[in-house]
Amino acid sequence: MSAAVVDGGTVLAHHFELRTRGHAEELMGVIGAVLEEAGVKPSDLTALAVTIGPGTFTGLRVGIAAARGLALARALPLVGITTLEAVAAPVTCAADETIAAVFDARRDEIYLQAFDRAHLPLSEPMIVSLDEAADHLPGSRFVAVGTGAELLSNRLAAKGVACTLAEAAAQPDALTVARLALARLKAHGADHFRVAPAPLYLRAPDAKLPGGLDPVLT
Repeated sequence: MSAAVVDGGTVLAHHFELRTRGHAEELMGVIGAVLEEAGVKPSDLTALAVTIGPGTFTGLRVGIAAARGLALARALPLVGITTLEAVAAPVTCAADETIAAVFDARRDEIYLQAFDRAHLPLSEPMIVSLDEAADHLPGSRFVAVGTGAELLSNRLAAKGVACTLAEAAAQPDALTVARLALARLKAHGADHFRVAPAPLYLRAPDAKLPGGLDPVLT
């Protein structure tokens, strides 16, 4: 769980903690605490940003619903940043290496996206089996980051492919998300982000409605 308030290049407040549950109950309290620490009221905000996935259905919906509600209440632009680009952004690598942002999707599958050393995407976000991951990665040397980094590194090593683990957080940090969002706001303008971003789901939900119907994702 992470939240941050930034003013241009100045960090006014920042919170980051690793937790596996309790986000729905604690998120708004964390947001309120970060705003208080920054000395900022909701009416002072000029834009919002949120991660949109891929990730767990519940976790994504908690974060996106909170961000949408705040954006709607204040008529603010809302920038969506994928979890994969958020964890890849702090990673540094050599010129001959590719950054592999990877999250454990369970069932021997991973969410995966490749980036070059300038953090430009070399592939689209995807869900693939660990056995097929090497077929979707451009290059021959990799730096892996994310909750599935060790899984990918071990599987690539078994195939004789060089892959090291990045010295970066395995979960998205709101401070990185804010910096990515600021760059996009500068490039595209606030009006480009007036429509709330949709969640990035790469796998259908396990839940079934009565009668075996699939739920609709929105």
